[in-house]
Amino acid sequence: MQATEIAEAVNQGRMRAVEVVEAALDRIEAEDKEINAFISLNPEALAAARMVDERVQAGERLPLAGVPLAVKDNLAVKGLAATAGSRILENFKPPYTATAVARLVAAGAVVVGKTNLDEFGMGSSTEYSAFGPTKNPRDPSRVPGGSSGGSAAAVAAGMVPLALGSDTGGSIRQPAAFTGVLGFKPTYGLVSRYGLIAYASSLDTVGPLAGSVRDLALALALMAGPDPMDATSIQQTPELWPLPPLPAKVRIGHAPALVERADPGVRAAFSDFLKGLADAGYVLVELDLEPLAHALPAYYLVATSEASSNLARYDGTLYGLRVAGADLVDTTRKTRARGFGPEVKRRILMGTFALSSGYYEAYYERALRLRRKIAAALAEAFRSVEALLLPTAPTPAFKLGERLDDPLSMYLSDLYTVAANLAGIPALSLPVGSAEGLPVGAQLLGPALADGRLLSLAARIEVLGRIWRPD
Repeated sequence: MQATEIAEAVNQGRMRAVEVVEAALDRIEAEDKEINAFISLNPEALAAARMVDERVQAGERLPLAGVPLAVKDNLAVKGLAATAGSRILENFKPPYTATAVARLVAAGAVVVGKTNLDEFGMGSSTEYSAFGPTKNPRDPSRVPGGSSGGSAAAVAAGMVPLALGSDTGGSIRQPAAFTGVLGFKPTYGLVSRYGLIAYASSLDTVGPLAGSVRDLALALALMAGPDPMDATSIQQTPELWPLPPLPAKVRIGHAPALVERADPGVRAAFSDFLKGLADAGYVLVELDLEPLAHALPAYYLVATSEASSNLARYDGTLYGLRVAGADLVDTTRKTRARGFGPEVKRRILMGTFALSSGYYEAYYERALRLRRKIAAALAEAFRSVEALLLPTAPTPAFKLGERLDDPLSMYLSDLYTVAANLAGIPALSLPVGSAEGLPVGAQLLGPALADGRLLSLAARIEVLGRIWRPD
């Protein structure tokens, strides 16, 4: 059942939240030994479900009544460990709950557990976790994508109907594509980042993963809105629920030169999807988006520079892992050496180098200029089209271990996703076909605050039957 179907059944008394959550926990116990989607489960989940039942019986109508919710383990939930997939935070239990999570819980959702991720969100395969890799439910020999691979796998395996992830350079959309589910990265600032463990603060966003557009839209509408605890949250909230109307004729842009960089199987599935849209009456417009071809190096300079700054706080003196040394410097060195994994260390070093004296202007400042050009190119494109369509990833899900020794190959997984983060615009990945028997995703991008219109367009596509479903 989808999240909206569960909530309707619980609100009408046809099901009880406790029954739903029990079923989810049973499914997790049966499936997750193989998949490893969860780092930890919530021991209070059934108690929380009973409270939902009491609220419903008292006459409340809750939009997400009894819906089991999986939460990526870089989002704070009071009383539950928030590891960010790292040994350095293995025993950290935040005394607060992230705003995005709290708003869904207030709407009746029940947190059943915390999901696996690449350490601090730094990865594209959920193999860089201190708690072991997550496997793709569509093919356990393959990765589920990253860094929100645990959340995507939990939805794809039917453990939960709704999950939360974070997206810094594609970390919701790419795992959604690899596992055949839907994932949404909102406009930057639309959903509060309060309670999200920071990776790159000007790029980080919180968003949902689900099996239907309707579930995505409802979850986003409940999470969105200004938050005094997040200085970057925006005051304007677009129409999200019910879904806003669209013009009769929708113009969709695509960039053939960029698509040519994808694998043949992805290109074929994407081409078939475009043809289906054209046959359905959508106006397809070819665009030249050459600046987007350079988004990947710009992203990795900006993201690693911000990571170098954000992760400086993990020094063994305030919270998290502490490895005692001879003095403060030695303690910091030993704590970070033992607590951080290899990919986090690599990105800290990259970012520190880019920010260092003599290199700041050559690398970081140039990346910021390119970021502005990418944002301007996208803004110009949206003058002539309502949405832009790109592949979500250049390949289907790759084999576990295939790219661990080749960081550049791993980074290329983010080829099509990083531009939306650099520009701060919304993007939605939906499964549109298959290659090598594995899901292929396409992403819709829109201008800032066009989140609702993107969801409306995806809903139309869903009604057309153009969203891929596994046999």
